[in-house]
Amino acid sequence: MASTAIATVVKMIESLPEDAQDLVVEHLRVYLEDLRDERRWDKTFKKTEAQVTKAAQRARKEIAEGLAKPLNHSDL
Repeated sequence: MASTAIATVVKMIESLPEDAQDLVVEHLRVYLEDLRDERRWDKTFKKTEAQVTKAAQRARKEIAEGLAKPLNHSDL
């Protein structure tokens, strides 16, 4: 299926004037780079999801116990 879809897109792009083809190809390049970045982020997040969950639970507990204090941006 993918090769048929790709062939269809290629035919659609080839039917455009050359300057429009260049524009479409640039948009696709940027889109594919963004898609790769999103997939890398998803993979990284899945690896650290348990740690993030534990940190959030610890933070909620500290807040409930009155051990947390508001962040003062001027202290940063």
